[in-house]
Amino acid sequence: MAKEAWPDPVERVTAYLRDAGAEVRVEEFSDGTPTAQAAAKAVGCELAQIVKSLVFECDGKPVVVMVPGDRRADSEKIASAAGTRFARIAGVEEVQDATGFEPGAVAPFPLPRVERVFIDRTLLSHRLVWIGAGSDRHMAALSPAELVRLSRARPMDVVAAHT
Repeated sequence: MAKEAWPDPVERVTAYLRDAGAEVRVEEFSDGTPTAQAAAKAVGCELAQIVKSLVFECDGKPVVVMVPGDRRADSEKIASAAGTRFARIAGVEEVQDATGFEPGAVAPFPLPRVERVFIDRTLLSHRLVWIGAGSDRHMAALSPAELVRLSRARPMDVVAAHT
């Protein structure tokens, strides 16, 4: 049975998953999933189960930070975790250069130009989480443990306090 080819960034993600022997399900959503809210609605899960893969510049080096869809990343905590003086959200071109993905479609792997990946500990409490899979229409469902293994992420507290 022939299937329509997925966009190149999605193919890169699925090839990485295949090569890693990952237990994951990649799906395409016709309405798109450009925001955490849209993704949660599309997949039918809680906002906290959507993983936002954010790119920060930490003293000139890209760092990917995964946070729940209902929380904000804390740049001071990220700078501290990275051992740098500052952390700022990367611009559009910086995101593309560091990850090979468009902003809003960043997958937490493969990331050949990113050395450090952090994941907020609160994501580890879910049975299943959803990540971007290379486009604003593709998502992948997997266990948090599998996400940590595949992304080589370091679990820590990287979210801002609820206000």
